[in-house]
Amino acid sequence: MTTWRGKRALITGASSGIGAAVARRLAAEGIDVILTARRRQRLEEVARSIVGAGGRADILPADLGSAEAREALVRDLLAARPGGVDLLVNNAGFGYGADFAAMPWATMAAMLEVNVGAIVHLTRLLLPPMLERRSGWIVNIASIAGEIPGPPLSLYCASKAMVQALSEALYREYRQRGIYIGMVNPGPVATPFWAVAAGWEAKRWHHFGVSAERVAEAVWWAIRHRRKRVYVPWGMRVVRWLNLLAAPVVDRAIPWFLRGPGKQMMHR
Repeated sequence: MTTWRGKRALITGASSGIGAAVARRLAAEGIDVILTARRRQRLEEVARSIVGAGGRADILPADLGSAEAREALVRDLLAARPGGVDLLVNNAGFGYGADFAAMPWATMAAMLEVNVGAIVHLTRLLLPPMLERRSGWIVNIASIAGEIPGPPLSLYCASKAMVQALSEALYREYRQRGIYIGMVNPGPVATPFWAVAAGWEAKRWHHFGVSAERVAEAVWWAIRHRRKRVYVPWGMRVVRWLNLLAAPVVDRAIPWFLRGPGKQMMHR
């Protein structure tokens, strides 16, 4: 049985939403959490709430869209904690809803750098100490959007599909070496993320989206049970097969369902 108290976890995008909920959930299990995101003030607020509840939390603000900032983050982390971390939750990401041909290249590049580059880079930097110990957990927050892509979030969906493929490949590569690598695929979540990214009204999203706390619970369940792929809610797994078996219907329905004004950006 794994003893979680005293283990160390780095959570990215931890200043709000899913990342903050994951940090609180892991801290409740006695895990020492390290929070990173761009917004120092928001990180400090989340850390104070964790400490106030009896947990342990530190912050390392960083812009994960920069390779240099990611390397500096890991240097600082390893300097303070030479053994690295036991758990890494790659949650940081953002979406931008717009016609693909009209989307600014700078925005495209930034999205790929955060949604994909940060996950690849941080995993590469923090995996070696785990391999030395033959113990570690990495959970990547993907999305059901990676399995049923559509406009106006085409590039966002593609980035999440890569997160899914990478997670599954690494799960197969390292599971026999004591490292668990998996993914959590949320459907609609009741945070401002999709409402702003796709231009939907918040009340529409909150009507049927799951809470960030429910996603955090799924992350904790995936860690404890070493699961490769977890859906939130559970029934969302049917979407994967729907996209394959009923493609003509999905091709017509998705552009209609995901309609919105677009040209909106939101960090998780």
